[in-house]
Amino acid sequence: MLCLGIESSCDDSSLALVRDGALVAQATASQSSLHALFGGVVPEMASREHARFLGPLCDSLLADAGASPEDVDLVAVARGPGLLGSLLVGVAFAKAFALGTGAGLIGVNHLHAHLFAAALEQDLALPALGLLVSGGHTDICRIEAPDRIILMGRTLDDAAGEAFDKAGKMLGLPYPAGIYIDELAEEGRADAGLFPRPYLNNDSLDFSFSGLKTAMAEHIAARRREGLEAAVPWNAATGLPELPEGEARVRLADLCASYRLAVVDTLAAKVEKALCRPAMGDAVSIILAGGVAANSLLRSRMRALAETRGKHFFAPSRALCTDNGAMIGYLGWRLAELGYRHGLELEAIPRGRRVPDDMTRML
Repeated sequence: MLCLGIESSCDDSSLALVRDGALVAQATASQSSLHALFGGVVPEMASREHARFLGPLCDSLLADAGASPEDVDLVAVARGPGLLGSLLVGVAFAKAFALGTGAGLIGVNHLHAHLFAAALEQDLALPALGLLVSGGHTDICRIEAPDRIILMGRTLDDAAGEAFDKAGKMLGLPYPAGIYIDELAEEGRADAGLFPRPYLNNDSLDFSFSGLKTAMAEHIAARRREGLEAAVPWNAATGLPELPEGEARVRLADLCASYRLAVVDTLAAKVEKALCRPAMGDAVSIILAGGVAANSLLRSRMRALAETRGKHFFAPSRALCTDNGAMIGYLGWRLAELGYRHGLELEAIPRGRRVPDDMTRML
């Protein structure tokens, strides 16, 4: 079965062809440089860029794979959660492609696709505890099968990825700032007492990172009062930040290392708590997914935790941590193999609403 996967939930337009679980080809257009001018994603601009990119990307993808539209058996599209305007563009494109070629159609939960992204590169062992960490979501799930993923904990306000991006913006780093914080943190020495580990003094598996952002803002304000640099200056000619050298760079690196440690400590503590729940008693693996899964410290901590608990550890390569059409195509293919399909009444589901279980099983 040849599946066309379509991802347009935020600011990356990505299409991929997946044949029987193996990636054939992928074409992606990133909007990061555009939204970096505004320090974050502008929803209206994102949806317009998707409308501009999807058609040419599809033509390029099919040409590279030596395939025609009629060769596609199934169209899988990210139907939510995400930015509504962006999702609508992708869903409309998927419906038109399916209607024009006679291919089957299935809407895919964008978050569930992230959790199965690693399956494009290795065989996953289930049931598993899934930790999904991205710019918009921080979830702990029990993963039993492609059609059985149970949410056990989620962020109550800001996601971990947003906590990184907003902290980076306060420091004057470009959007998306998570990668810059991670790279600087590798140079620094973390002060474990500088920032709090939020929302841990309870039995909940939910997260809350808004207070951590506030702690960073207060720390930066205190630095200003002490006469220390509070943000990285930008070079007007290049449009890029000019990272400091010498002692100033050491202080910046230490600050990034301390902040990164607070986020990772919080995530690890919740995962350990989840592993002690009866519902996770038979979990044989820990699966890390989402954009923040590319964070070097988080990957090493989750791998070490899995080894300590005698469990397998899975995480996608860094290229598959970001939003991509390959993960949509893979999960769409898995669901189709189980007999699931959608009709043309398929709806896009924005962030904040639960993605419904409204697939029709044909088998």
